[in-house]
Amino acid sequence: MWTVIYIAHNRKKAEAIKEHLTDEGMLVKIQSVGKKIEKEYGCFEILVPESEAEEAQNILYEIEY
Repeated sequence: MWTVIYIAHNRKKAEAIKEHLTDEGMLVKIQSVGKKIEKEYGCFEILVPESEAEEAQNILYEIEY
């Protein structure tokens, strides 16, 4: 099961977080929240497998997200 660990306020930030987590060896998915008005703007959920959620949150804390 996938778990939301962060909600980014634009695609650029979501992609940066995804890249950092995948560099750390994590599986990561991004999905938009709500209606898609524009592909770059709006909120995007960062999801990881439930078993990796705590570790992913620790990584985000370390990189100050």
